[in-house]
Amino acid sequence: MPCITEHLLNPATLLIPVLLAVAFLTMLERKMIGYMQLRKGPNVVGPFGLLQPIADGVKLFIKEPLKPATSSHTLFLTMPMLALILALTMWTPLTMPHPLVNTNLGLLLILTISGMAVYTILWSGWASNSKYALLGALRAVAQTISYEVTLGLILLATIITSGGFSTKALLTAQETTWLATCAWPLMMMWYVSTLAETNRAPFDLTEGESELVSGFNVEYAAGPFALFFLAEYSNILLMNTLSCILFLSPNQLTTMELFPTILMMKTLTLTLGFLWARTSYPRFRYDQLMHLLWKNFLPITLAMCLWYAATPVALFGTPPVS
Repeated sequence: MPCITEHLLNPATLLIPVLLAVAFLTMLERKMIGYMQLRKGPNVVGPFGLLQPIADGVKLFIKEPLKPATSSHTLFLTMPMLALILALTMWTPLTMPHPLVNTNLGLLLILTISGMAVYTILWSGWASNSKYALLGALRAVAQTISYEVTLGLILLATIITSGGFSTKALLTAQETTWLATCAWPLMMMWYVSTLAETNRAPFDLTEGESELVSGFNVEYAAGPFALFFLAEYSNILLMNTLSCILFLSPNQLTTMELFPTILMMKTLTLTLGFLWARTSYPRFRYDQLMHLLWKNFLPITLAMCLWYAATPVALFGTPPVS
């Protein structure tokens, strides 16, 4: 019995804080956008509007879900659940400061699960049997697969410098200085690519209200829509946490007690950048989105990967990874 309880509590101690953070991130976004537009934002439900996320969740989950008569019911109902499961599973290899799943291939596992999340958008759009949902799904597949090329190459460059596929190797490699100090172009491209990977503005072409009504999730309502919503905001927090571990990891002077606090503050700072971008930039055209990746990010990332791989061999005659 103690072993069963421990196996249940360990994932709960990770997933429940993530879900709570996602809930209050929605309120923070609405507050921030409100103040940037010279209005208050949520301020009625509870003190300072703090109970607004709970009210939103209760409202969504007690509504009657829609089931289009011409849709594929099995895929239509299971895709929101799969999206949230994959979004929460990606947190398990992260070092905060101890990973829930201690594996030597943590970065590869995160990239693989992130790639699987594309299927939830594709199948949800296809199963809806709506032209707007299908167009949004096709956009999402092209956009996400394209930007995963850049994300994978940037991860390869960081793996070359750190010497391992695990997130712990990244912490060890940044004991004296941040990786961002010597690889800031990679960090900038990574940050923009995570915006595109999570389908956030100005790369929210999968949910273009002006041309696709709401994109791949146009036929979803109530609980299933809430699951997609939770998965999207969980991915935002995950990508920003991974960005901090990759490029802004706390140094060796940080104790394990302070590590989660410092990591949370850095993640919050990068997340505020996501929200700021939504209020400041208009949506890209689709050709501009693809041009940014294939004509700008990809050549620079390939050049930097070759540079990081070749420099140690040229200077010291040894490969960068043992």
